[in-house]
This record gives sequence, C-alpha cells and structure tokens, in this order.
Amino acid sequence: MKPGFISVPFKADTGDGLYESNGIGKFSTAGIVIEYESKLLGLFGSKVKEVRIGLNDIVNITFKKGLFKYFSRIHIRLNNVTKLSELPNSSGKVKLKLKREDFEHGQRAVELIQSLLEGKPIGDLPPTQSPVSELIGSSEDKYKTNDLNKTRKLDD
Repeated sequence: MKPGFISVPFKADTGDGLYESNGIGKFSTAGIVIEYESKLLGLFGSKVKEVRIGLNDIVNITFKKGLFKYFSRIHIRLNNVTKLSELPNSSGKVKLKLKREDFEHGQRAVELIQSLLEGKPIGDLPPTQSPVSELIGSSEDKYKTNDLNKTRKLDD
C-alpha cells in the first residue's frame, strides 16, 4: 500500500552557518511535515524536532535543479514567522539540500505542493463525488414518495 505522502531526505544550514540539520520532509495533500535534528558545528546534536506546515502557511515553493542533479534544493517561503523560526532557515527561506538520488522525489514533492497551492486537481486523488440530488432527478423523487406513501397505507 502506498503511503499518502512523498518522503524526501535533506540537509539544511542556518544563515550563520553554526547549525547543520539532517532530516526528512514529508509532502502530502495536507501540507509538509519536517522532521530534523540540528547539530552545533557538526558535533553537538539536539533532539529531533517536528514542524508541521499547512498549505495556508506556504507563500511559495520552488525546486532548484542544480547541476546534473547535484546541488538540487527545495526553497520554501512561509507567511508565518513563528513557523519559520522553528525551522533551519536562511534569509527568510527554508532551503532543503537534496542528494542526487533524491532528485526525482524532491521534484515530485514540489510539483504536488505547487499544484495544491494553485488549486489544480491531483491525479492520485479519487474523483469528486456527485451530489445525490444530481443523481436522482426531481420527477423520480415524486414517484418514489408516492410509492412509499402507498406502501405505508397498505401496512396500516
């Protein structure tokens, strides 16, 4: 069974360069969940943190391809400073560095979130259900109600 999200491992640095983070971004139709561990100067680690970013918190998200799939990145801009302060960020952006083998996953994840932000339908989701009122015409409702009333009279 396929999970309902795209998992992308990443590395990230803070703007001052003191902290380096390793983590996993989980991209889904509900938003992004980022789990990461920060290390001070690559030596002293902190506990694993989890930050949930809803679609309404995302201003934009872009995928930078890099050179021959090397140095690819995901850039996320948020409209919520509180969420931004919880994440490793640089110049107001969350910059997730990807390894070469995670290039396709990162590209698919960004395409998913971009299409959700633009309101485009997603191919993996089931089609929307038609309302019952459209499936049953008004003329049929009248006959079914009359048949039901006749049945009740026979039961009495």
